[in-house]
Amino acid sequence: MRAVFRTFASRVADRVGSPAAFLVGLGLIVVWAITGPFFGYSDTWQLVVNTATTIVTFLMVFLIQNTQNRDARAIHLKLDELLRAVKGARTAMVALETSTDEELAELQEEFERLHRRLLAHEDRRRVAPAADADTPDADTPTSDTRAA
Repeated sequence: MRAVFRTFASRVADRVGSPAAFLVGLGLIVVWAITGPFFGYSDTWQLVVNTATTIVTFLMVFLIQNTQNRDARAIHLKLDELLRAVKGARTAMVALETSTDEELAELQEEFERLHRRLLAHEDRRRVAPAADADTPDADTPTSDTRAA
């Protein structure tokens, strides 16, 4: 059942996300609006479009969520593979999606500190003479700090 739903959801998401599907939806709304005078803009006439859009929206939520979950899982796996393949990368970053909010906040703060240090280092390099450019700086991140 899972495979059938996955295939169905993928095909529907591809088709519904197309310009042709948008034009079909727009056409249906135009036809509905044009028929308004024929039905005297009755409650039933309004109920038809309200019911149809509610049902379509309700079902599309599940299809879109399924597609997004699958895409997110695939992206995580690809990024995990890249982390494993890059020498010096922190393999602890693999499966970050299972971390707590607090752990993610700490990691974000760490990367913000690193970013500020790199900006400061670049500013110093712009001001310093070119001869000093080859001299390593104490604040320059090395493979040792990345492997932590």
